[in-house]
Amino acid sequence: MRFAVIIEKANQNYSAYVPDLPGCVATGSSPGEVETHIREAMKLHLEELEREGLGVPVPTTTCQYVDLEG
Repeated sequence: MRFAVIIEKANQNYSAYVPDLPGCVATGSSPGEVETHIREAMKLHLEELEREGLGVPVPTTTCQYVDLEG
């Protein structure tokens, strides 16, 4: 299963969140570290949803870069 993840640069670190998994967030000191942390957060988030009988949401968010020049 594949989810869109948004990674943003903050003042002292990086943060990440998953639009299709509200409340699923992570931080890290580098893009690679935050990616590792968000992957683990996603696994735990999905396990908890299943444990609560809520099921895994279907990913619907997509990402696209848009050039202003064209």
